[in-house]
Formats: sequence, C-alpha cells, structure tokens
Amino acid sequence: MTKSHYHFNVILRPEPEGGFTALVPALPGCITYGRTLAEAREMARDAVAGYIESLRKHGEPIPSDAESLVTSLDLEYAQTAGR
Repeated sequence: MTKSHYHFNVILRPEPEGGFTALVPALPGCITYGRTLAEAREMARDAVAGYIESLRKHGEPIPSDAESLVTSLDLEYAQTAGR
C-alpha cells in the first residue's frame, strides 16, 4: 500500500469565549474547534482526515497547500472624525 503526503495550512484563531477555531483554507468548509491549541490541532487533523476520506470516496481530487505561500499583513489606519 502506497502512502501519499499532503501539506495543509491550518489557521488557529482564538475565540472570545475561549478556545480556538481551526480553519483549513485548502479544504472549503473544513472548520473545527478545540478548547486548547493542542486540542484544536488534533481536531483539525481529524477533520482533514475525514475530508480526504470523503473526497476519495467520491473520486474527487485532493487539494494540497504544498505550493501555497503563507504571510500576514499588519494594517494601520487613522480613524475619521465623528465616527
């Protein structure tokens, strides 16, 4: 049995009520939640595995973030008067 290797970027976003939402941009709708960073990462791993299993079952291609470049952007702007 051959194994395939895929790379997926995961965004871990802290939530105001606590915990972290995990989003996988390469897999639309693949979003999960964990109470801690470690749990959110594990939940993301499980969600991705289930997503890939569904894609395989339906004969659809499996996307990967292997060629994606990840960056962040900080933006500063002035508040307008009266707002």
